Amino acid sequence: MAGEAGAGAAEGKGAEAVDALVIGSGPAGLMAAEVLARAGRSVVLAEGKPSVGRKFLMAGKSGLNLTKDEDAGAFVSAYGGAAAWLAPMLAEMGPETVKNWAEGLGQPVFTGSSGRVFPVAMKASPLLRAWIRRVGAEVRTGWRWLGRDGANWVFATAQGERALAPRVVVLALGGASWARLGSDGAWAGLLVEHGVEIAPFRPANMGFVVAWSVHMHPVFGLPVKGVALRDGGGRWHRGEFVVSARGVEGGGIYAVAADVRDGASLIVDLLPDLPMDEVARRIVARPGKRTLAQHLEKALKLDPVKRALLQEFGRPLPEGMALARLLKGLEIRHAGPRPMDEAISTAGGVTRGAVDDGLMLRALPGVFVAGEMLDWEAPTGGYLITGCLATGLWAGRHAAMWGR
Repeated sequence: MAGEAGAGAAEGKGAEAVDALVIGSGPAGLMAAEVLARAGRSVVLAEGKPSVGRKFLMAGKSGLNLTKDEDAGAFVSAYGGAAAWLAPMLAEMGPETVKNWAEGLGQPVFTGSSGRVFPVAMKASPLLRAWIRRVGAEVRTGWRWLGRDGANWVFATAQGERALAPRVVVLALGGASWARLGSDGAWAGLLVEHGVEIAPFRPANMGFVVAWSVHMHPVFGLPVKGVALRDGGGRWHRGEFVVSARGVEGGGIYAVAADVRDGASLIVDLLPDLPMDEVARRIVARPGKRTLAQHLEKALKLDPVKRALLQEFGRPLPEGMALARLLKGLEIRHAGPRPMDEAISTAGGVTRGAVDDGLMLRALPGVFVAGEMLDWEAPTGGYLITGCLATGLWAGRHAAMWGR
């Protein structure tokens, strides 16, 4: 590959010449930096925060779900509209490769009953420390990217503004949620200035706002277990979620969050292990002296939080088959997603059309993009970290060939 115009064909006045520059130290950036270094490139890894991998470490607080051990076709399909685009990258770094990668860093993994894969240590810090030692890049923390000045890439640092003139660049600046950890989406405007197409950011893997009645207050903080939620295509996803003062959130909600965000109703089956006819039969068999609330508890094993949800969204409760239908498809009425900065991840970012097959920006030759900066989304369950690792690997490989 030849040509270096976009990344900095010539060193600007006062700029430090570097071979390869990676901006962002999350999973995508670290993977790209390691691949570039292994290919013999001299790499500078710039991170705006005082330490690397902050969002990665936050993910580790819930066990660090690295990937999902499932059939390749099912795994790729979780990426929805971006599945065809990401498929070649996920073929290079899918669940098996991610497991081997973690174990190569001295972190054995295990697969839970749901197929989710975690480090045995159940945290991110040991893996991150080992990975940073292996990456082989010069890490510069507290270097916040301000934009480009001709061929130079300008940063705010503790020593004032500094400029670098790199031969090749990989951008891995994250999405637009969890700004305090470094993913604030501020980079979008900087790229738009150079003609890069950016899809608007939207929250992904987020909770929904619910204006509860006072009758729900006693169940705030309680988990809703053993339920299924319906996505926009009519498929049901087993999971659980939490009722909070702000609304509903948790893994079960995240599985359908994108469809609900885009207009689908938030529908929950409170009794996924019982067919509709059996639910109706048990409802009709209520003894005359038993109240309906007592009967729902005894005959259908509805716990207090499920009964509260039923009353909240189903009053006045019908009888017989109508009540069975309600229990098997209760609509949770909500007021939209929680704020984007609370979301686990975001949709939107650099569009598919803005990059070539190697994830290089068409408007900026020699500049590659990876991770959540790209316009793809996936549910929680290991898909997010795997997607970042896979795109980081892909961008790093193609960047390593640039200018040689």
